Amino acid sequence: MASGSKKVIYAAMIGNGLIAVAKFVGAFITGSSAMLSEGIHSVVDTGNQGLLLYGMARSTRPADDKHPFGYASEIYFWAFIVAILIFSIGSGISLYHGIEKVLHPHPIEDPTINYIILSLAMVFEGVAWWVAFKEFSTTKGKKSLFQAVKESKDPTVFTVLFEDTAAMLGLIVALIGIWIAVTFDMPVFDGAASILIGIILAGTAIVLALETKGLLIGEAAAPEVVAEITALINAQPAIVEMNEIRTLHRGPNDVLLALSVDYEDEILAGVVEKTNTDLEFAIKERFPSVKRLFIEVQSAQHHAEELARAAELREKESKA
Repeated sequence: MASGSKKVIYAAMIGNGLIAVAKFVGAFITGSSAMLSEGIHSVVDTGNQGLLLYGMARSTRPADDKHPFGYASEIYFWAFIVAILIFSIGSGISLYHGIEKVLHPHPIEDPTINYIILSLAMVFEGVAWWVAFKEFSTTKGKKSLFQAVKESKDPTVFTVLFEDTAAMLGLIVALIGIWIAVTFDMPVFDGAASILIGIILAGTAIVLALETKGLLIGEAAAPEVVAEITALINAQPAIVEMNEIRTLHRGPNDVLLALSVDYEDEILAGVVEKTNTDLEFAIKERFPSVKRLFIEVQSAQHHAEELARAAELREKESKA
């Protein structure tokens, strides 16, 4: 997925960089507020893709004494920063220029160049969107798009997909706004288009922020992954019961797994050690994304007592 994610990001970065230059040229020549907003939008997108690449590079650093579990979570941080930048810069500046144009409308000089640039931009953005969509489709399987985004642990692909979708919508809005402004001699619609582009960017940023927030806080592995790991544990003859299983995605391909299991009371220590080793090998072979695995040997009764004490402590702290 990492190489696929980079392919998506590079495609979007190159396309947005070229489009941004063309949009600013068009905005300078014609004085279109919507075109200026679109240029800012493309610059923000280009910068965001650079941040995602930076985050991907940082997340691959090996573990050290200060960060014993590695830096995989850093990609989630930079994806969250991207959402903030879309909202603060992309949406904020688009709204500002749009309101300014509505309050002080002035005619667009020559819309022809805008039409040409926007049409070409739609082709380039369409190609970038298709690359991102194809990459995302390989991971979503039979899930709906909404469900796949909710359950995705790799923010790089769905962030670019959302950005490109917002870009396509923004281009359509800019094209319609400029056409209405020119055709009906109502330049206020140029500003209205810029405002609508700002609203689209704000909505995109909020959705991305909510999705990456969950990843930053810490999300569990997919239910089907947990179910298969549970089956591997229950298949071990020396284990009586699995008390608890906890998973945590620290990165798109970095899962922390903690288990509490109850062994037969009369079993030898050597059998426990071999079973733990066999279980670790089996889990990591089936799920290479499980980078760290911790197994706690504890009776079911003692585990239940521990959970009850923890619940009582939380209740006392909530009442304090």
